[in-house]
Amino acid sequence: MSESPVIAIDAMGGDFGPNVTIPAAANALERQSDLKFHIFGNEAQVRPALDQYDALKKVTEFTHTDIAVSGTDKPSRALRNGKGSSMRLAIEAVKEGKAHGIVSAGNTGALMVMSKLILKSLPGISRPAIASVMPTQTGKTVMLDLGANLECDAEILTQFAVLGAVYARVVQGVMTPTVGLLNVGTEEMKGHDEIRAAADVLSKVEFPGKYHGFIEGNDITKGTVDVVVTDGFTGNVALKTAEGVAKLTKHFLTDAFKSSPLAMIGYMLSKGAMQKMKDKVDPRKYNGGMFLGINGICVKSHGSSDVLATENAILVAADLIRNDFNNQVAAEIERLMEQESFVEALGV
Repeated sequence: MSESPVIAIDAMGGDFGPNVTIPAAANALERQSDLKFHIFGNEAQVRPALDQYDALKKVTEFTHTDIAVSGTDKPSRALRNGKGSSMRLAIEAVKEGKAHGIVSAGNTGALMVMSKLILKSLPGISRPAIASVMPTQTGKTVMLDLGANLECDAEILTQFAVLGAVYARVVQGVMTPTVGLLNVGTEEMKGHDEIRAAADVLSKVEFPGKYHGFIEGNDITKGTVDVVVTDGFTGNVALKTAEGVAKLTKHFLTDAFKSSPLAMIGYMLSKGAMQKMKDKVDPRKYNGGMFLGINGICVKSHGSSDVLATENAILVAADLIRNDFNNQVAAEIERLMEQESFVEALGV
């Protein structure tokens, strides 16, 4: 895309609201000077923060609203009472063509439901998925779905494979991404009917990637494949488990280095290496859950995100916009559905 990306910001979303979203937008602008913003939020809270960043003010349109979706609101309640909220107005800005994408750290369920209702799904996409990039031993891998769809049939899993492969290709620069289906084993007979049916489809059709086969949970962090495809139930459990292991490892390391004076000296000697490891697995650098398959770029930042994490979520949205992600997905889905092997494999 040739024009500057315009990103709608739900300034009131997340635990810290404008105190994080505004400086994060300012930092993102420093890194990518052609960005523009449409910020939605309570003027009494947003203006004092925005006034601190002259460069940001010059490229920002601001819309006041004193309505915000609560992090505890059920999606149904958010739909009923969220009209005019900072989240909904930001989504509507994308629908109306006033912005190319939205970033919010607000209520995940509300954001997904509103996005699906207002922006709809891309043509040929049955259900949008939540995707995120994860660090691995070999670099990065994109994983989806992480919680939007608890149950998925073979067709939906195949669509996820296309979404993930297009992302890996256009954003991460992997020309032919490898795609694996997360399963309880790598043997062909393993897993429930839906995942084995998806494997049958992916092994027969042409899509913007290369089907690797079944993978297991330990393959995610190994970097065995560029794209990990799974249903939302399994994906969310895997993600939360990985987060828990990371926190446990940090806890054990801290305790070990505090266990004796000699251990403290060892920590001081290895401080540089420890910092390097910390930087590689810093979750703030991988912040930004992408709602792939929505007819409009939508990125969900973690509710407790700090400035750096939110800045990275904004840059994820900018990457998707610049690389014309949705148009590329639409073209690949259309190409997939035209293949006789796809129709025959699904029996439709």
